This record gives sequence, C-alpha cells and structure tokens, in this order.
Amino acid sequence: MPRTRPARAARAALAACAVALVAVTVAGCGDTGGLRGAGATPAAVGPDRLWPDLRPASSPAWPYDEGSTETVKGVAVPGDDIHAVSPVAVVRAEIAAHPDDYGSKGAYHATAVRMDDCGPGGDARRCPVLKAYYRDLTGDGRDDMTLGFRLYPTNQTAVRVYTVEHHRLVQVMADNDAITGVELAGRTVIVRSPAGITGYEYRTTWAWDAQQRAMVFSRDEFLRTGRHGLRRGRHSTRTPSPSVSPSASLR
Repeated sequence: MPRTRPARAARAALAACAVALVAVTVAGCGDTGGLRGAGATPAAVGPDRLWPDLRPASSPAWPYDEGSTETVKGVAVPGDDIHAVSPVAVVRAEIAAHPDDYGSKGAYHATAVRMDDCGPGGDARRCPVLKAYYRDLTGDGRDDMTLGFRLYPTNQTAVRVYTVEHHRLVQVMADNDAITGVELAGRTVIVRSPAGITGYEYRTTWAWDAQQRAMVFSRDEFLRTGRHGLRRGRHSTRTPSPSVSPSASLR
C-alpha cells in the first residue's frame, strides 16, 4: 500500500538515530567536560533596502483599517432585542435603501425579485436570505446578528453584521464576495474566498474597532488548502465598508 514505504523509512531513520545517540553517549564517558568550539559563526546579514529613492505612494492601495456604519431605516428593534428583528425585513430594507444595486438595472437585481419567495406562499428554496447567527461581536455583552444573503445573478454572497445602538439597528460590517465559508471565532468574523490558484484561498478576518464603532479588517491571508494549479481567474468582488473559541460556520 502507498503508506507502507514512508512508514518503513521513518522507522529505519528512527532506529539509526537511536544507534547514533548510544554511540555518542559511550564516547562521552571519557570527556573531561571542558568547553569546545562550535566552529565559525556566519556573519549576520541585514535586509537590503531596494530603490531607496522611490517616491512613496500618496495613499494606501486598500483602506484596511477603515470602517463604516449605516443605520437601518424602517426596521424596529422591540425591547432592543436583536433576536426580535426579522432577517428578511433587514434585507428588504437594504434593497430599498440601495436601488442602484438592487433595481432593475442593478448588479443584484435578481435578489430583489427572489425576495418575493421569502414570504408566505413563496418557494423558500429560492429565498436569497440565509440563516442568521447571533453572537456578541462588539463586546457590549449583547448579541449581535451576522446575516448572509445571496447576490443574484452573480455568484457572490453578502455578509453583514448588525448591532443595536440607541434603540436603532445599525449595520457595522458589509462585505460582498464569492465565498466558500464564513466563520465566527471569538469576536471576529472570518470570510473565506476562492483564490485565482486552485488549492489556495483568501481568508479575511474582521474585528470590532471600538473607536470607529465598526468591524474592520484585522488580517488578510492567502493560504494553501490542498493541491495547487492555475485557475483562469478570481470571479469575485470585495466590497469593504467599514480575534480562541469554538467556531460557528455560515455556508
């Protein structure tokens, strides 16, 4: 079987190490215990700065540390309890507030059309709204809501986080991407997205920023997940707006 040869090789190497260790121990019996030189030490080499005269960029390529918030209009929060808020109503409110995105000529117009299937008599399988998850992400001791919904006709998914401030529902994170999974880890949101190389993925971590009162980028990684090879390209769009415990996944 394929695993037999590596296992045998490992056992042989381990046995050889054991024999060598015994030989060193026996040889050391006549050692006087004096200090011995370890040989020449290679000189430390510092980093070389390339193009020292290069003009610095006037602005960052991506505003990773910037967050934004948006008060959700038309959605009440009974008793300041976010569990009492309807996820479908929240998505409907976003659609109404952003006609350029969800209108008949918008990039996500089919999402608005499918919202008709989220109510009584509709086909729940066609409803773009995903299950909502609740966890305290802002550190105020109260649950916040992480919500996802599909952005038809594209292959993207919207990931949103909402909290309650001054009796109002406030969106504190918004990200649109072609995702392979979303995780809640502690007080962070981790969004996993396919990369342009198979066997790799992008993994973006969002964390609460108390000064901006929003979830902001805290880490963006390019990680290997398996076999790799070239893919034609990444078909996704990151839309930014605005850290160990068991993880809850949104898929």
